Amino acid sequence: MPESIKLLQNLLDYCSVKNNVIAKNISNIGTENYKREDVVFKDMLDENVSSFLKTDNEKHLSSLQINNSNDSKYETVYDNSTEMDSGVNNVNIEREMSELAENTLRFKFASKKVGEYYKNIQSVIKGGGAV
Repeated sequence: MPESIKLLQNLLDYCSVKNNVIAKNISNIGTENYKREDVVFKDMLDENVSSFLKTDNEKHLSSLQINNSNDSKYETVYDNSTEMDSGVNNVNIEREMSELAENTLRFKFASKKVGEYYKNIQSVIKGGGAV
């Protein structure tokens, strides 16, 4: 399988997880003291923290609490900002809806490209319609 298709399939997986987290944030907009969640790629986070991300103080990243509940490629991180965007917690409905729209576009793009790839494979297997 070409590397580009594998990347697109990973993007589809990410979009699915991201969509679930956005839905959870939106559904908890009225829940007192709920902490907004977000999804990041584990490998990217690990690489950035270990090699590229430099801080003056080791406490600069202490507000990121990473949930290691499963072995997926993604991490759920909690937004510990104290801004009470909704009045009872830090979920901002405009931000969540914007991220949902962006995530939907990513998913549609990736699913269309993966579908085209498999359609081309199917066409080649059937002979491409050559007479």
